[in-house]
Amino acid sequence: MAKKIVIALGGNALGNTVDEQREAVAHTAKVIVDLIEEGHELIVTHGNGPQVGMIQNAMDALALTNDGYGAVPLPTSVAMSQGYIGIDLQNAIKYELYARGIDKKVSTVISQTIVDKNDEAFKNPTKPIGRFLTKEEADELAAQGVAVAEDSNRGYRKVVASPMPLRICELGTIRTLSEAGHVVICCGGGGIPVFNEDGKLVGASAVIDKDNASSLLAREFGADYLVILTAVEKVAINFGKENQEWLSDLSVEQARQYIAEEQFAKGSMLPKVEAAIRFAESGEGRNALITLLEKAKEGINGETGTVIHA
Repeated sequence: MAKKIVIALGGNALGNTVDEQREAVAHTAKVIVDLIEEGHELIVTHGNGPQVGMIQNAMDALALTNDGYGAVPLPTSVAMSQGYIGIDLQNAIKYELYARGIDKKVSTVISQTIVDKNDEAFKNPTKPIGRFLTKEEADELAAQGVAVAEDSNRGYRKVVASPMPLRICELGTIRTLSEAGHVVICCGGGGIPVFNEDGKLVGASAVIDKDNASSLLAREFGADYLVILTAVEKVAINFGKENQEWLSDLSVEQARQYIAEEQFAKGSMLPKVEAAIRFAESGEGRNALITLLEKAKEGINGETGTVIHA
């Protein structure tokens, strides 16, 4: 049965460089169009961790080496990442639709997401952006006052504040395009973070978790399914241990219990499970799926992945 689906693409769907991205999105487009062929109504979101870090580093270097160039705010770099990731995804999906003889429009919406300037996240930066750093590089940046942290035992990265998303500013536009039959790409990198100051939107120096923003979008859009794509086919408890157990079906109550037991890594699986919980408990019949990009179709058909439900 056709479903309204918000599908959140992870980093493995995009690559880390411009060339990697163009190659990766061609494969990603095939998975997305597989779902379109089954009649599903799709809204596509994506991360931007490596990309926004790359852009911010390039803009900072330009400002340092060229008189007259001011520092580029992080929200501006988020907007740039939305544009260039969005157009690559849009063109790849359009080409795959064309190759299969499907007449369907694809649109990218540069999206802003309102956050609270009093969010505690601004006091404790945790969201990794940019490339992985050596210990020496991390120590050098830390000495310069840049927030750096270890990312899930994979190395060091810059970290910035990651406030909770409150509202997606372009929701009406996204809904209008979707109702007109478009595949909509939006909320890239969780959306451009902004404060609402008496009706004026002011950029916030932060990066919003794309899974939290995708969960909010799915709830406000009225989706049936939130699909969070990641690097593993299923969620596991006791991950990496002898008694590791893959989970196919997970109630909200069970998921909360595993969170209390600290079963999910804070920098990787935990925010995905938390975002899935918020969507699953937001309305009757709403399910969240966490799985591999390549398994999205099978997951929605109930054949694999981890389904989180109320």
